Amino acid sequence: MNSIYIYGASGHGLVVADIARLCGYDEIIFIDDGNNEYAVFESIKENIHIPIALGIGSNTVRASLFEKVKKIGFEIVSLVHPSAIVSSSSSIGIGTVVMPNVVINAKADIGDGVILNTGSIIEHECVVENFVHISPNAALAGGVKIGELTHIGIGSSVIQGIIIGKQSIIGAGSVVVKDIGDFKKAYGNYCKEIEDIK
Repeated sequence: MNSIYIYGASGHGLVVADIARLCGYDEIIFIDDGNNEYAVFESIKENIHIPIALGIGSNTVRASLFEKVKKIGFEIVSLVHPSAIVSSSSSIGIGTVVMPNVVINAKADIGDGVILNTGSIIEHECVVENFVHISPNAALAGGVKIGELTHIGIGSSVIQGIIIGKQSIIGAGSVVVKDIGDFKKAYGNYCKEIEDIK
């Protein structure tokens, strides 16, 4: 039997489990430290022969769990939905989830623990740093760089060559035509920095 742990059993975890099944895992074992229906991480720490995928939507929580799981010695796997189009010249880090109908084009560099959500487009030579979440139907044009722990909202568009800093939030439906700094909340068409994230 080909088994996998999914750390997180809420909505995002369920989607990750569906992708894991399509990737050939036939036994899905959920871990959820906050839900008594499932095993907690402390109870499975000795089973490092079973790989683990991260089913947590929050960037900061996912990053913390990634480090905890890695320290114990688990293999953290990336999962790529079969409908995704991934260029052979792109790279994908560990613990990343690529959802249905995602496109990753030539020489894109995707970090560890990233969520590329349904229908998102990562064009050529983009850099998406660790623990970023690109929401459904968001599109990054060529040469965009997204800093670690940043969230790009659903349906947003980022024109070519833009740099968005770390731990920032781009609101849903935004059109980003100029660089956005670190720790910024920004939204709109055209996207404007609204406030600092403390």
